[in-house]
Amino acid sequence: MPDRKNEIVLHGIAGSPGICIGKAYLMDREGVDVVPKYTLGKGQLEAEKKRFKTAVKKAIDELHQIIADTPEELRENAKILETHVVLLKDKMLYGRTIETMEDELINAEWALRKVVLSIKPLFEGMGDGYLRDRAEDVVNVSDRVMKHLTGAEEVSIGAITKRVILVAPDLSPAETSQIQLERIMGFVTDRGGKASHTSIIARSLEIPAVLGLEQATRIIRNDDIIVLDGNAGVVVINPSEETLAEAEARKSLYEERRAQYARSGHLPAKTRDGIDLAVMGNIELPEEVVAVKDRGGDGIGLYRTEFQYMARRDFPGEEELFESYRDVVDLMPDKPVTIRTLDINGDKAVAYISDPEENPVLGLRAIRYCLHKPEVFLTQLRAILRAANHGKVRLLVPMISRIEEILEVKRLMAKAADSLKQDGLPHQKKVPLGAMIEVPSAAIMADTLAPEVDFFSIGTNDLIQYTMAIDRGNRDVAYLYNPLNPAVLRLLKMIVDAAAAHDKPVFMCGEMAGEPIYVPILLGLGLKELSANPQSIPMVKNAIRQLDVDQTRTFVERLLKQTSTEQIERMVQKIYGDLLNNGNHHDWGR
Repeated sequence: MPDRKNEIVLHGIAGSPGICIGKAYLMDREGVDVVPKYTLGKGQLEAEKKRFKTAVKKAIDELHQIIADTPEELRENAKILETHVVLLKDKMLYGRTIETMEDELINAEWALRKVVLSIKPLFEGMGDGYLRDRAEDVVNVSDRVMKHLTGAEEVSIGAITKRVILVAPDLSPAETSQIQLERIMGFVTDRGGKASHTSIIARSLEIPAVLGLEQATRIIRNDDIIVLDGNAGVVVINPSEETLAEAEARKSLYEERRAQYARSGHLPAKTRDGIDLAVMGNIELPEEVVAVKDRGGDGIGLYRTEFQYMARRDFPGEEELFESYRDVVDLMPDKPVTIRTLDINGDKAVAYISDPEENPVLGLRAIRYCLHKPEVFLTQLRAILRAANHGKVRLLVPMISRIEEILEVKRLMAKAADSLKQDGLPHQKKVPLGAMIEVPSAAIMADTLAPEVDFFSIGTNDLIQYTMAIDRGNRDVAYLYNPLNPAVLRLLKMIVDAAAAHDKPVFMCGEMAGEPIYVPILLGLGLKELSANPQSIPMVKNAIRQLDVDQTRTFVERLLKQTSTEQIERMVQKIYGDLLNNGNHHDWGR
């Protein structure tokens, strides 16, 4: 038996795939959280406000300098730093801090801390994981101001001179924008999730990352040897010789296969029995289109549009939205671009003026919010119909739960087209309309929704969450979040059958579509198009090329007869594990 008694194994969130082995480098954050509190005399208020404004200006100047100095390979990710500049000027943070100083006669540090503590829960209570993780952006920008107020020293990733694995409570966008690829092998953080900025950066740079470990900075010491497995979401501290050897072998296999997939990424996704499928990319920013094209994506299967609505005082105007949508469409000539309408949590996600909903995951979000605010929705629909005049645009509506919502969307689309005609603006009167199936009621009623739309796109992230009645972010019930649960597979089958009866295609844009091991099931169910994060495209296309659709149909018929997740997992691993695992499976002593 290998001697692994001195190893410590930490399980977290697989933020970015890949395996690396090296020394830990702890990011020292001392001083940032030490916030003084004192009361001001009336005559001290103006000087204190000036001190706060000076700190904010220094923070803004720093961000502008970091943006200017960002290396070319990270330039597309520096966009979020511009959002941080906006945050620093916004009434939400800047204005409220000054108001708090005036109302309570307290010092700038304490006023800023108080405002941040009131804002964070608004983000953290949001149902959408991407928006929920934006709470860290508020913390990052306030930390930058706080450093200037308290005199704490700035952490500089750019100053690191050795090849290391970064270990930190979290990594801000400003910090990640200073990364030198030849120095940083991977990230390990206490906080963050799959939709956090750290995770997005790591995936775009193809650097392994494990996030949300909670105690990593307390347990790991500087220069500890660690194995970081971004495929399994695991960090091994003080690995044994046997563990190191296994990790090296799996790292070599993973990198060899990744290089092989990258070389074949532009080949068609055609099955062994001659069936062509489309493999598309999911994006949040127009700049990510380049990554989709570079990896052989057949179009944009999901363009999340929330980013333009965040960190601002008001809603974006039609021209601003139109220009962003047109940029994406122009970069994808003759290929589909699927624009998802606003999936956001009510006014507070934009103006931060409301009290948080008690249960935002089940609240006024996505299409419910858009129909509640038709003037906001019509602005976006007009921008989308105008962008459609430049290419192949499809419109996807999130969180549909009943047919009345689809009918109202169609009415508002017609109204938007009529108003554009009256204004003399070039546009498409109609675009293919899709319903995002991510609520069980929509899956159950898919046979009545199908005649009213042009396609379905399945969002597995929320569909699994709602079907299993779990919070995806809750570690205690995370084990229930599994695409191979028989209830989930039966719902998928129900959706596909209902669409087929009306000759409507079914696509998938959830995380399940980006995992090669699930591809045989999706092919066997009859999906026509898969959309995943850009880095997954070559692997998914490679999986498709190794499969026979008739065989996958027979396999799915067998799976649907199983009654437990464990039975299904064993069958998938037995039949397709060796073919599609990409060297990722390892239990790391669980």
